[in-house]
Amino acid sequence: MTEAPEPADPHARRAPGTPCWVSLMVHRLQATEAFYGELFGWEFEPGPQQLGPFVRALLDGREVAGMGQLPPDRRLPVAWTPYFASDDVDRTAHTVRVCGGTVAVGPLDAGQAGRMALASDPSGAVFGVCQASAHVGTAVSGLPGTPVWDELLTYETLSVAKFYETVFGYEEEPAVSADRDYVTLRVDGRPVAGIHGLGHGLPRDQGAHWLTYFQVADVGETVRQVAGLGGRVLRPAGDGARGRAATVADPEGAVFSVVQRPS
Repeated sequence: MTEAPEPADPHARRAPGTPCWVSLMVHRLQATEAFYGELFGWEFEPGPQQLGPFVRALLDGREVAGMGQLPPDRRLPVAWTPYFASDDVDRTAHTVRVCGGTVAVGPLDAGQAGRMALASDPSGAVFGVCQASAHVGTAVSGLPGTPVWDELLTYETLSVAKFYETVFGYEEEPAVSADRDYVTLRVDGRPVAGIHGLGHGLPRDQGAHWLTYFQVADVGETVRQVAGLGGRVLRPAGDGARGRAATVADPEGAVFSVVQRPS
């Protein structure tokens, strides 16, 4: 993880390319609600109905994330998926295809959630695109239990960074390091996401994928909770430039990171 953005007005319409939502599709929705409710203090409300069995996770009554139920016959990977803002999802989806990516779902209308699409980049990493309607995305930031950073873990940054630059108009800032392949993606000069090239260190069982970081008050305590609730610790807590972080998985295997900001 590298530089994270300062909390912005959560009710403002996001600039294109800004992370605006994160969602998780699972096989056991009620059990997943119980896990994250205990871990992050989330509560849940149903909807939107256009997405099938789906709930919105709330923190102090404000929307944080979404969770949906996978059809019983679909054995798809269970993973957190970040959504990036767009002024025109149909145009963005077309650009994804032209640049060698794939649009798997949509674009489609999802009621108050706006117009959405689910896509993957040329390396296979899945992400979403959202054109806001009444619902403008995650409504609270900067608190424990909220998403604070999205990072693409991939083989190398050069070609895939160009893909995202073309699709969303990002400004690229490569790391100034001979032994670190990292690019920070910026919107209007503000860091919004990162791309980390891992080379042969990329996990073969996952391939290229987006990793969402959630802020917590105490990484050590959160890691203990994850294990106690039936999850797994994949990378123990360690100190970095932006705080103390760990990577974990929930009971269905969805991988995410938790980070404790420096006090």
